[in-house]
Amino acid sequence: MYKLPKGRILCRKSDFQRIHRFGKSYANRYLVIYVFTASGLKDRVGFAAGKKLGNAVTRNRVKRLMRECYRLNQQKLAEGYTILLVGRKAATTEKYDVIERAFLSLGRKAKILKG
Repeated sequence: MYKLPKGRILCRKSDFQRIHRFGKSYANRYLVIYVFTASGLKDRVGFAAGKKLGNAVTRNRVKRLMRECYRLNQQKLAEGYTILLVGRKAATTEKYDVIERAFLSLGRKAKILKG
């Protein structure tokens, strides 16, 4: 299966802030995706869920759903982009298939899918 190496996940607060500030954003009901192209951060991904979503259990569930969507669909994404996925309140009660459709829809909207 497809793996998501630890080295490709964004961890530093400064990286999250730079992508949030300078990246292009696309949103739907469940997710917000920030797409950023810079030479230092190519092909990396970050996942965020703010405190407005609920308690830690809820936020971690949303981040797990986003990570799994990215992991299973990373081969469909074009290379050279840094992506930040942010969960929205509506994502807290949805199942995986709904979040995956939302992710792929945003990928088409952002034009980061291959083909």
